[in-house]
Amino acid sequence: MAGPPLPSASRQASPTNGKPRSYLGALAVLSTLFFMWGFITCLNDIIIPHLKVVFDLNYAQAMMIQFAFFTAYFIVSLPSAQIVRRVGYKNGIIIGLVVVGLGCLAFYPAAGIRSYAIFLLALFILAAGITLLQVAANPFVAILGKPETASARLTLTQALNSLGTTVAPFFGSALILATVAKSADELKAMAPAAREAYRLAEAASVQKPYVGLALALFVLAVAIALSKLPKIGDAEATAAQNDGSAGPKSAFGYRHLMLGALAIFVYVGGEVAIGSFLVNYLKEPVIAGLPEKVGATYLPYYWGGAMVGRFLGTPLLRYFKPGRILALFACVAALLVVTTMSTSGALAMWSVLAVGLFNSIMFPTIFTLAIAGLGKHTSQGSGILCMAIVGGALVPVIQGAIADRIGIHHCFIIPALCYLYIVWYGWKGHVPRRGQGATAASG
Repeated sequence: MAGPPLPSASRQASPTNGKPRSYLGALAVLSTLFFMWGFITCLNDIIIPHLKVVFDLNYAQAMMIQFAFFTAYFIVSLPSAQIVRRVGYKNGIIIGLVVVGLGCLAFYPAAGIRSYAIFLLALFILAAGITLLQVAANPFVAILGKPETASARLTLTQALNSLGTTVAPFFGSALILATVAKSADELKAMAPAAREAYRLAEAASVQKPYVGLALALFVLAVAIALSKLPKIGDAEATAAQNDGSAGPKSAFGYRHLMLGALAIFVYVGGEVAIGSFLVNYLKEPVIAGLPEKVGATYLPYYWGGAMVGRFLGTPLLRYFKPGRILALFACVAALLVVTTMSTSGALAMWSVLAVGLFNSIMFPTIFTLAIAGLGKHTSQGSGILCMAIVGGALVPVIQGAIADRIGIHHCFIIPALCYLYIVWYGWKGHVPRRGQGATAASG
């Protein structure tokens, strides 16, 4: 254990009068952000099959949706860090919400003229705004309170992110996929004019939902602008994180941060890779032999497990060393992946679905361990970590290439290796070098 029970994570001493300062209201406001970007991100799973029909795309062309989305993380993260450094965390969040809203609005002309290129541009703009939100909001939550409970706070707010990913498919199915999509054969059988009218109507079905989302985001931006969130910039982050001024001249000089970026890369990559292969995996006769439509109904067990695990993991991270909890969860995840590869039937099916439960605390814990002690370099460090989310675009491709060679049953060796690296990072790799600002969040 990390020690005796800690005070509430939402209170710490005020820098002016020494009295405890409550951040409960600020954390509640920030939690809405995590819900919103989880909700919007998960809508990609609805948009992909929808636009595939609208534009008569093959699978490679349809995957450009994910490519456009995840590329934004790689391109925009470091510029976002510069924005946050200049305007502060609160203003960075407001700008991010506005950019996401503009990306949602861009869906309207994209659907009106039925242009796939404009849809991809809209997705890139939307993802750029979410990147700025991630760069600003994740370290903001970590800073608002005691360093030793930063992982617990971020895990709790990330649980709201998982709630958004759980609710979004119902919203998308009801409003975007309200009509039954026609098969390729049915479309070919239609007269050209009727086929074009059908595709225009399908494209238009995304306009109202995304305009509604844009309005909600603009309202949220105004609400945050009017709220009394603490004005924390990198100067305050330095004070909150044991002053990193004596360390390297940039965030790139912190070994535990760079190793943490690799941990984020393999974590996001492994999580997305497993989720991407699940329906096809459960379709295998030696696993469950489920039709695709039935197999898809089991996805909530995987993604919903992350939400449950984050709520359950929050108290663990408050009372035990986050590094040890991270190593334990990653070890169990790796064992579950090995189990699914070495067995068949129900055991193989439920072991891979159970991985979601242990994915739960990984992102927020890696994030807080990696930015520990960065001080004035916190926003830049956050940008580097968000760049690493591009693993979600690359690792699944690697696993796909392996699946083509050795089969889908054993291609999960890739996420297993990802989890083994996270075990090492949680156990040892996250510890800062001497003089690089270790904090109570480490361990």
